[in-house]
Amino acid sequence: MDTPSLILLLFAALGLFSGNSTVTIAMVVLLLLRVTHMDQVFPWIEKYGLTIGIIILTIGVMAPIASGKISLDTMLHSFLNWKSILAIVIGVLVSYLGGRGVTLMGNQPTLVAGLLIGTVLGVAIFGGVPVGPLIAAGILSMLIGKM
Repeated sequence: MDTPSLILLLFAALGLFSGNSTVTIAMVVLLLLRVTHMDQVFPWIEKYGLTIGIIILTIGVMAPIASGKISLDTMLHSFLNWKSILAIVIGVLVSYLGGRGVTLMGNQPTLVAGLLIGTVLGVAIFGGVPVGPLIAAGILSMLIGKM
């Protein structure tokens, strides 16, 4: 078995160990693409995968507005409560960090493995939720002064 496949298996095992089904599924899909010799899709995935993922994530986040569960009135009232205003500020900060993270991950792909390992360990050891690689990359970019 080749090295990239072994690495994918290792990450899939980490995903299983930590209960991170997202990582496990992603690694298995990538491994299946390698095993079925569909390697020609990797450049396309590398180029568009993150953008497609962010689009899907945004659809999921905006679904409560689309379904009517969050009304315009509810959104307007969020400017009247200090906790909601703080939530808005933190949302802006997290989005900013995520943007920096996307840039850093694109410019320095060698950091992706460390961020993924850190995220999986955070899920496994601290009971975290596997939503943080982009934010982690954004924080890292601020700490190391790169983008």
